[in-house]
Amino acid sequence: MLKNLRHEGYLVLGSIFFAASSIPAKLAMESGLSAWRLTQIRTLGAFLILFTYVFFKNKKSLRIELKELPILIVFGVFGFAAVNVFYFIAILRLNVGIALIIEFTAPIWIALWMRFIQKKAVSKLMWWGLVVGLTGLLLIAQVWRGLTLDGLGIIFALLDALALAVYFLVGEKLVGTKSSEATMAWGLGISSLFFALIQPWWNFPFAKLTEVVDLTGRLEGSSVPTFYLVLWVVLFGTAIPYFLVLNGLRGLSAATSSAIGMLEPVFGGIFAWIFLFEKLTFIQSIGALVVLVGIYLANRARTSI
Repeated sequence: MLKNLRHEGYLVLGSIFFAASSIPAKLAMESGLSAWRLTQIRTLGAFLILFTYVFFKNKKSLRIELKELPILIVFGVFGFAAVNVFYFIAILRLNVGIALIIEFTAPIWIALWMRFIQKKAVSKLMWWGLVVGLTGLLLIAQVWRGLTLDGLGIIFALLDALALAVYFLVGEKLVGTKSSEATMAWGLGISSLFFALIQPWWNFPFAKLTEVVDLTGRLEGSSVPTFYLVLWVVLFGTAIPYFLVLNGLRGLSAATSSAIGMLEPVFGGIFAWIFLFEKLTFIQSIGALVVLVGIYLANRARTSI
């Protein structure tokens, strides 16, 4: 019982750290650092920390076979590079809470993939999850009032959800043959290499990191160098929560882990409300709760297969 509580505590703390990182990330991008460059430095920093940890703990776990490389590349490019950059673009154009809610519809798309592509039988819960989740999204978007949300923001949030679905699907295959830590290290490493190829480090706007950012929201009147915001995203928004989540997943069922993971959009919305004064309308708040119910149902359907 106490062991389960400890693992659940790790997952809750991981969700809090991940959610809290949305605030410095958004402030860093509003200061002029692009989502692509922020993702680049985030994945590289987290890779160096995680790789060092795994290397000294069990370097043999980092060994791979040549046949594993293609799936690892997919995992790194879509599961880390795409998930992060699409998410950052989404929170720059939408409220943090809304972007996270849309991102976490990934289990719904996973359930659809399993039903129509993998041809697996799924329970009625999946269909209920789909209907409930999409209904919640319509409430969040307030479609009866026209396009009230940023169109590109919605598109990138949905792309983020699809990329997150790839992360879960491919990740489940990889952890069957490799340790979770080694899988994460490879994913972050390939993501870092991908960004180094498409936007070389010698063109990185390092001067941006030394610029002083005037904070907004509750912290208005304060200012910090952009580097501090980026450091928070790398350390407290990536490396530490990944360690917490990896340790929390051990000994817990997939259903329990998925349910606790749904706390991230809740915490993200709370932090954005406290620090950035971002808030949802009453209807959008109802929609967010409805989406969470849909995600939960879809998760239950997926883990019951």
